[in-house]
Amino acid sequence: MTSRRDTNGRAHTSRSLSASVDALPGNHVSVSHAAVAKLANGSQDNPTVATIVALCEALGGVPPAHLLPHDSYDDLGALEAFEDPSARRVLALLNGLPESELRNVIADLERRRADLGMAPVPRREAAEKPGRRQRRRSKDEAAQYAADALEGL
Repeated sequence: MTSRRDTNGRAHTSRSLSASVDALPGNHVSVSHAAVAKLANGSQDNPTVATIVALCEALGGVPPAHLLPHDSYDDLGALEAFEDPSARRVLALLNGLPESELRNVIADLERRRADLGMAPVPRREAAEKPGRRQRRRSKDEAAQYAADALEGL
């Protein structure tokens, strides 16, 4: 929920994400803020496909894999790139190449991005995640968290 912003430009809370699901056009499932909180903290698992799809749409179209509990799916930028069929074709072509060739291709792509004036793609190391500091809540977020806790979430 922290990777996407709500309509007020703030990180989603369980309530704001539930409201975003309810505001989606067309027919869709309704997801209560309690259900969102339980899914987010891991106390409820195995949501329906319809729930996952609705949450992804409410989060601005994030790929469904991003909501799955796996380190490989934590990189939202890579998952969004994977949505492009051309990017999947490139990955298929890279599969099985020797490590030295992969490094050469990566270096060539980084040079091309620089030549085009594009921002570099940050490196994501597997060791980076465990040491990550948790963001402190704002006063409003802390108050909302306390209110949710009092409601039994």
